[in-house]
Amino acid sequence: MKIFQLRAVVAVADCGNFSEAALTLDLSQPAISHAISTLEEELGVPLFVRGRHGALLTPAGERILYHARQALEHIEMMEHEANIHKGLRGSHVRIAAFRSVATHLLPKAISQFHASFPEVAVTIIECHAFLDVEDALRQGRADIGITCLPTSEEFEVWEVVRDEYIALLPPNAIDISQLTWDFLNKYSPVMIPCTPCGRILHNHLKIVAPSLNTTTDIQEDSTIVSMVNQGLRAAILPRLAAVPIPSQVQLYSLPVPLDRVIGIAEHKNALHVPAVFTFLEMLKKFDFLTLVQNTY
Repeated sequence: MKIFQLRAVVAVADCGNFSEAALTLDLSQPAISHAISTLEEELGVPLFVRGRHGALLTPAGERILYHARQALEHIEMMEHEANIHKGLRGSHVRIAAFRSVATHLLPKAISQFHASFPEVAVTIIECHAFLDVEDALRQGRADIGITCLPTSEEFEVWEVVRDEYIALLPPNAIDISQLTWDFLNKYSPVMIPCTPCGRILHNHLKIVAPSLNTTTDIQEDSTIVSMVNQGLRAAILPRLAAVPIPSQVQLYSLPVPLDRVIGIAEHKNALHVPAVFTFLEMLKKFDFLTLVQNTY
């Protein structure tokens, strides 16, 4: 059975006669007739009733036409996939992301992408803060960014996951059932992120806990976690930024919860190669939520 035979069956069924089907496929009428006849011989059943008024499908022909259409659709899908892979060979995707995302989320996503497109090179550009991610996109040093939302209107963005802010208390802290701002203030000044993304937390605390004494004198999340583990202070961090958390450190949800919204961003004026579009579509469908939960 040949592909052109299936195309001939569909064309004759759609046109209602052999001559118009031949014009549609840019073939001669004898070639169409031969393709149909040989297929009927192979299958052992007539597909069309020929007459002066054209060609009508037999009952068997109607059923076989359905499968012929399905087969041709699948062939088109195969050709489409092959063309995607041919177009991606030697391509490069550059992703800018801040540390916690680059460490805990992107490697798994890149691994999944490489399983389907091993010929595409993917580079992670690690950034200290989300503003650096935006600068990398703005300057054309990155194709895709993973950043905190909301962001500038010059970017097209998609939310992918939310990361809870948590309170970290020293191992020797009194075990309590529910954290209060007053209890947290006993460990003042409470360490909080000094990155631009931390402004979300700053603004939140100004509203819900204006009397909380805080400090932003340490930049590295890992240093903050280590100081908590040594019993020096308490801290508030995005949970993903605090991982790995020492087992002795006590974790609590904030009295008034707050999430850091993480999203994918691309510059609206960027001109991407096919590999970037393909990776971007994969990221939009990637299960970041389950990965974040497993990381915790």
